[in-house]
Amino acid sequence: MAASRLLRRCLLAALSAVLISSGTAQADPPAASSAAAAVTFSDTFDGPAGAAVDSSKWQIETGDNVNNHERQYYTSGNRNAALDGQGHLVITARRENPANYQCWYGTCQFTSARLNTSGKFTAQYGHVEARMKIPRGQGMWPAFWMLGTPVNWPDSGEIDVMENVGFELSTVHGTIHGPGYSGSGGIGAGYSLPNGQAFADAFHTFAVDWAPDSITWSVDGNVYQRRTPADLGGRTWVFNKPFFLILNLAVGGYWPGDPDGSTVLPQQLVVDHVSVTTGDTASGAAIRGLAGKCVDVAGANPANGTAVQLYDCNGTAAQQWTVGSDGTIRALGKCLDVTGGGTADGTAVQLYDCNGSGAQRWTVTGARDIVNPQADKCLDVTGNSSANGTRLQLWTCTGGANQKWTVG
Repeated sequence: MAASRLLRRCLLAALSAVLISSGTAQADPPAASSAAAAVTFSDTFDGPAGAAVDSSKWQIETGDNVNNHERQYYTSGNRNAALDGQGHLVITARRENPANYQCWYGTCQFTSARLNTSGKFTAQYGHVEARMKIPRGQGMWPAFWMLGTPVNWPDSGEIDVMENVGFELSTVHGTIHGPGYSGSGGIGAGYSLPNGQAFADAFHTFAVDWAPDSITWSVDGNVYQRRTPADLGGRTWVFNKPFFLILNLAVGGYWPGDPDGSTVLPQQLVVDHVSVTTGDTASGAAIRGLAGKCVDVAGANPANGTAVQLYDCNGTAAQQWTVGSDGTIRALGKCLDVTGGGTADGTAVQLYDCNGSGAQRWTVTGARDIVNPQADKCLDVTGNSSANGTRLQLWTCTGGANQKWTVG
């Protein structure tokens, strides 16, 4: 964990054009912009165990939520939202009946927490992401979302980056709400993990790439839907204004239903980081190296295991790479990956499904090295050859020209 957090800090400090994007047959990426990208909000939740969140970035909401018929009372301070001392924010839902917490239905049965950046930070367009591990169980309702300002819901708009209802272990949802398409009429889609995997079993990165006329959702870099004004059937697109961020773990409500005898409490929403990158957040860029040639996906083939090579720069999608604040480097909707997670000199580099492993984490240094911290080795052109098709690999960092790269 320490290495991955150092990696993120290096990226946030060193890159002036960091971004994450994916293109699939389901959703084309938004058109490129000429503006440079910059991280405008970042919280990696560093601090001692038990500490409250950074009050310069977040405020803590309190009270209940009658509108959704939720069952929790949101508490203040660090009672239900605290740092764990390992670089995480932990939002905990508990079953309890403190007499001083009154909900719409009487004495509250549960407590939890809801944080927002209202009055402290707003975004208008950009790449918005959170890496989280969600809870499980009937009645759990974790969410990472945004509200338009000033809030006059639904006319002011809502962007749900990620919602999960606890009875759907393998599925999360992304949705937009606005005038005439709110609540159960919101416009969105779900994303499911393959082979029945549960989101509660591991961290996943949930993101939107938000442009003036489009919002694109992804999980772990895999794009699963894109929405534009054309999807609204003539209703008003209200996503051209500042929005603030919200993190919460609700209990019960119309959509998830109430906890039952199968629900094990306490449950936790564990947040590793939240970031917002604005500017050119959707278009990729070339990575140039030896002899001015580009990092290239062989044959523009997005299949797992496709070789990553050096090739004449040609501006195709096979050479459009995005360097993310989570340390990934992506093209064609997949990640730059060290084959087999190897750490030995000469281990080949390939394209592979993004999975959050150390084999897919990279640091771009001020000295123009691209380093895989897991191996502590550099991205290298095999044999120092500038011939088209030369395979890229890992090698001990030497400072040679075959290990120097320029992003963008």
